[in-house]
Parts: sequence; structure tokens; C-alpha cells
Amino acid sequence: MAGKKVTVAYKCSNCGYTQPGWLGKCPQCGEWNSLEEYITDPNQTSPRTGAGGASLRIKPVPMGKVVIQDEGRISTGIVEFDRVLGGGATKRSAILIGGEPGIGKSTLLIQAAASIKGGKVLYVSGEESASQIKGRAARLKLSADSIEMLCTPRLEDILDALDALSPAVVIIDSIQTVHSVQAGIIPGTISQLKYCANELIGWVKERDSVLLMTAHVTKDGNIAGPKSLEHMVDTVLSFERSNDEVRFLRAQKNRFGSVDELGIFEMEADGLKCVKDPSALFLTRRTGGTPAGIACVPVFEGSRVFVVEIQALTVPAKAAVNRVYSDRVDGARVSRIAAVLEKRAGIKFSDQDLYINVAGGVRLTESAIDAALAAALYSARTDIALPEKTAVVGELSLAGEIRPVTKLKQREKTAADLGFRELIGPGTAESINALIKELFAKE
Repeated sequence: MAGKKVTVAYKCSNCGYTQPGWLGKCPQCGEWNSLEEYITDPNQTSPRTGAGGASLRIKPVPMGKVVIQDEGRISTGIVEFDRVLGGGATKRSAILIGGEPGIGKSTLLIQAAASIKGGKVLYVSGEESASQIKGRAARLKLSADSIEMLCTPRLEDILDALDALSPAVVIIDSIQTVHSVQAGIIPGTISQLKYCANELIGWVKERDSVLLMTAHVTKDGNIAGPKSLEHMVDTVLSFERSNDEVRFLRAQKNRFGSVDELGIFEMEADGLKCVKDPSALFLTRRTGGTPAGIACVPVFEGSRVFVVEIQALTVPAKAAVNRVYSDRVDGARVSRIAAVLEKRAGIKFSDQDLYINVAGGVRLTESAIDAALAAALYSARTDIALPEKTAVVGELSLAGEIRPVTKLKQREKTAADLGFRELIGPGTAESINALIKELFAKE
């Protein structure tokens, strides 16, 4: 018997309203220019329905009868990747990785795919051919013969391959290239992203599999597409670049682990390598003395402590209003610390342009860097260097108080292991004036 005819309809990308002809305004939600053309295929059986289109009915279950299951984790074989995920990728989870073009997302995933043990891996690419991916694996000297390759942007082909292979790990590179006739004819639209991601996430949620998806980012560094895409997945990872070689992987959302962990990689000729000693990246090795405007602080990133170097420079303002130039520390934090110093320590910053940098390019957000930032600014303004082998830590209040920070013992131990003789902060100085006196009195 011949199949039914495939027809064209128009669906609203905002509310999902469907009708046979195009209109400028959606009759249901009132959105203008939101109706997009898509193809309806009556012969296709939806993966969420049975034969003949009969919907599968799911009944509610009392909470008391729900059995808690240990989903288990799958190791990616990359230590820093597993660290950010919270000990590995959790089964039945969806992970979204965003990063600028060329930063190494595909390299990270092909290395992970080659390192995963104990199950099939399906690598789906909508941007590259199989020969290109094979060539990359060869350049990276990876044993990738066990990886199943599928180079197609069609969602229906991907779902057929998933049903046939039942892989333990599914890699989609990238989700913006995947499209379905059920969501329109143009890839990358909001409705395409939401529909295709929902179908893929639904597939892994019903099985002991892991879904890894890469995503394009905007010029501001945010993942392109609707924000709801980030709400649909379990983990959102951001892949960032500090310079030509160093990469940072951090979690913006993680339902199965901490969002404070930081993965650090170096891009080399044979791929991404995990950095074993982060402090070597963030501390400058000098033969002479420490120049003015430099302060070191032990910071926590997840479960690790490493010492970073904050660099400050003050110059007379070139305009009527002073400006703050800082991309690794929030500019509002820099302005606040400078205001506290001006009010409580009597040193003027309102006529100065402030430049702040962090060696190694890591972005600092915790409040424990306040005292070190204040010391660096004071040192830069007075041109007096801090004592050698001295680190500074502490939160600075608007009243000029040095407030305690968490896990101070671990910070002290890490600083001592790296050769710092003294750690100035809570316990040694109760106010910003006492801290300045402690640091610069001998000078």
C-alpha cells in the first residue's frame, strides 16, 4: 500500500501552533514573523509513539515507592575532564560543551572518545567528514578504531543509529548542525535546537548512556541559541582560552557535581594535555626581586588550591574620569577595593587609571583575593614592592576590615609547599591599615 503524501505546513517557533498556510502573525500567541515552514511526514513513526501513532501512556508513581538507583559514572579517560564533571560522566545525563571556534572542543571529544572503556562510542559529526575526523585522530596518535562514526545532520538518521548500536556514549558535534523535518527545513533555528536536543536527551534518559554535545558561542562567549537549551541538559561546560596554549574547562551548571572545579589543559602538537602543576602557570619565575604592583594569593578552584599572581598598574588618568581596565577580575571589585583604600588608608586612586591582570590568564571570582588585590594596588600606587616570598589572602569589607576566608589551613600549606615563607591575612591583620603596615613597614 502506498504511503501517505508528504505535505508542507507552518509552525510557530514561539508556541508551536501549526497551520497549512503562512501568516505574518501567529493566531495563538500573537508573535510576528514566527511561522516557519516544515515538512510533515505521516509515514514516519515517532520514537516516542508506538505503531499507528498511538501514544505511550506513562502513569504517576507515589514518591514512597520510588527506588533510588545509583546511576554510576563513565570515565572519559581524561583526568581534568573527569574532575570538572565531578568524577566522570553520569549515566543517563546530557552534557553541553560551549567554546569559541578552534579552541579545541572537537579535539577534547575525540580524545575522550578514544579513551572511554567499557562500551560503544558513537561520534556524530554534522560539520566534518569521516576522513577529516580520522585524520585528526591520526595526528593525535589516537587508537580510534573502536569509535563508530556517523557524519550526518539529520536527526532521524542519528536516532536510527542509536537504536541499532545502543552506544554507552553519544557525541554530537555540534548540536547546531542537527535538524529534523519535524521542526522546519532550516538548521540552527530555535525550534530546531529545542526539538533535536529534546529527542536526543530523551533517548539517553531511557538508557544507561551519556550524551555529549558541543555548541557554538556568540561573540560575548555565551552559548548560541535559546537559554532553554541550557536548562534542558544536566551539565553545561565552558571551554575558555587564556592564551595560545592554555585552556580552561569549567562547569556553569552541574546537577551531579560541583560547579567550582576547574580543568586546566595545554594544547600541544599531539592534542590537549592535562596540567599537573597549575601554580607553574600562574606564578612568574624571576631571577631578581619582585617588582612593585605584584601580590600573590592562594585561591581555591573546586577541590584544589593554587597560588596566582595579581598584577596592578596605576597611571594618571588621561580623562576627567578614571577608568578600570580588568578582564580577569571583575572591574566593579577593583573599583570597590580602590575606594576602600582611598577612604580607609588615605591613598588617592580617583585620579588614576587602574590596570589589573592575572598571570596565566585565569579568571578570579572568590572574595579571598580582596586583600591581595588591595596590596597590589597599594604597591603599584606607592611604587613599593611587597616582601619576597610573601602571600596575601583575605576578604576586605567596606569598613576596611580583613575578614576570615574558608579553608585557610589548606591555603597556608599550599603556599608553604611553593616556597612562600609568610601568609598575611586574617589572624595576622585585622584591618587594611594593619595589613599595609605588616607588608610595607620594613620598606
